Amino acid sequence: MKNRLSSSLKRLYIALIFIFLYAPIVTLIVLSFNASRTRAKWGGFTFKWYVSLFSNRDIMGALYTTLMIALISSAVATVMGVLTCIGLRFMRPGTRSFILGVTNIPMLNADIVTGISLMLLFLSMGMRFGFGTILLSHITFNIPYVILSIMPRMKNLNMSVYEAAMDLGASPMYAFIKVVMPELLPGILSGFLLAFTMSLDDFIITHFTKGAGIDTLSTKIYTEVKKGIKPEMYALSTIIFVTVLILLILVNKPDKNNKAKENTPSPIVIP
Repeated sequence: MKNRLSSSLKRLYIALIFIFLYAPIVTLIVLSFNASRTRAKWGGFTFKWYVSLFSNRDIMGALYTTLMIALISSAVATVMGVLTCIGLRFMRPGTRSFILGVTNIPMLNADIVTGISLMLLFLSMGMRFGFGTILLSHITFNIPYVILSIMPRMKNLNMSVYEAAMDLGASPMYAFIKVVMPELLPGILSGFLLAFTMSLDDFIITHFTKGAGIDTLSTKIYTEVKKGIKPEMYALSTIIFVTVLILLILVNKPDKNNKAKENTPSPIVIP
């Protein structure tokens, strides 16, 4: 009896968590199909907000800017993170711990502190605020997340295989691509996706480092809150959510070939 009650409470707890997590998203999706502009009245089912979304130059411009900044900053941060992890791998333990500690500060620090600091830095350098300052800011706060994703893989890397490849005649670059990269690839992909998500979601740092006449999705929504958020934003948010959901399903889809390989017994080699 106690076990049944305990399992029921656990299920209820998990159900409440999922309700609180996804109820706002479900509300947003429903509102994206509402023909009425007001959230308090249901005006019927419609796709007109999805149609008008792609004809709205302001929203599409903000979306293009957001995606470009997220892709470029994530790619640059991933390359710099891989190089940093390789350098940390061959450092002394004390120096490595110190640099990793310094790297973790931006992740623990408040975003508003990072945003104001970068703004003051760009002002002191006489830089003009715009796409470039936002891009540099996003690269800066993305690098620690990439290092955090790749460093555990780098610590578990067996360098003897790399050295053996070089002893067999492989060049350092060829040995790195064929031996080291396959081991680091899961960490690199997770670091890139994490950096892309953080860049796509950022508002505070972008708000302090952007110039006049340029907007990302987060800053665009913030400026529209005072006037009232357009229903096109609900449609865009729904498209982004469905896209991410499809990607997660595809990434986490079980591979039948790998399962077959795991279940197949390995041949016994008799010397």
